[in-house]
Amino acid sequence: MKDLGCLKYFLGIEVDRSENGFFISQHKYTSDILTEYGMLHSKPLQLPMDSHLKLTHDKGDVLPNPTLYQRLLGKLIYLTITGPDIAFTVQLLAQFMQQPTTVHMQAAKRLLRYLAGTLSQGILLASSSAAQLTAYYDSDWASCPITRRSTTGYCIFLGHSPVSWKTKKQPVVARSSAEAEYRAMALTTCEVTWLSALLKDLGLKQLPPTVLKCDNKAALAIAANPVLHERTKHVELDCHYVREKIQAGTITTSHVSSSDQVADIMTKVLPVKLHLSHLTSWELHLSCTPQLEGAY
Repeated sequence: MKDLGCLKYFLGIEVDRSENGFFISQHKYTSDILTEYGMLHSKPLQLPMDSHLKLTHDKGDVLPNPTLYQRLLGKLIYLTITGPDIAFTVQLLAQFMQQPTTVHMQAAKRLLRYLAGTLSQGILLASSSAAQLTAYYDSDWASCPITRRSTTGYCIFLGHSPVSWKTKKQPVVARSSAEAEYRAMALTTCEVTWLSALLKDLGLKQLPPTVLKCDNKAALAIAANPVLHERTKHVELDCHYVREKIQAGTITTSHVSSSDQVADIMTKVLPVKLHLSHLTSWELHLSCTPQLEGAY
């Protein structure tokens, strides 16, 4: 084994240390993707995807060779390590990897144009963050035009630093927006439980209860009410799981306004102003990434 000194660059991930904490980005990795696909000097866009576009399997002509699209999506999936703002778009495009069409490829190249304008973007893991987990979660009810399944999105902060995020299509069709939100709550609770155990193994033994922030009052009411109503029988397992964690004091729930629901960026394409506002909440720095000497 050999000591290579302080971490600066590893597997496409750049790390810059300062008194504010660790700034993590994939500047060079993104630049390499844009160069490979001839999009490095293309005109940047403010959103990763057209908000009016509904992708389906039958739109456009099937690509004669899907390898180019599949390789691009593989690279973009790796880029979500430091790019939660593209997680929703990437998971949507990844659903068509088996038989991509020209429309899907066009949407992927639009995403590259968005990346061209966010090359310097990254995540700050603040050195002064409090030892408190806060989770935001949201769902977009019946958002998939093909299966009518809902999309779950969550993001979890340690203090002010984002440490976990995910966008995922729900495995079953939700019969109401409250059910979709509650299933998202259960998935977020599972992640919070795992993170809490990990932090305790790392020495943070006295963690306060994690706050789950939700903009759906119906889901919060179901979590608080120990009586299972007729409309919630089909989500009984998720109800019991979340309530057990609430009764154990592991998590608490809190309402947040839709305009402050930063997990929205994980479930849908937002208007430009709201998109940029949520990026600020994510502590994504839009200033230039510091150049690391000898990093590459």
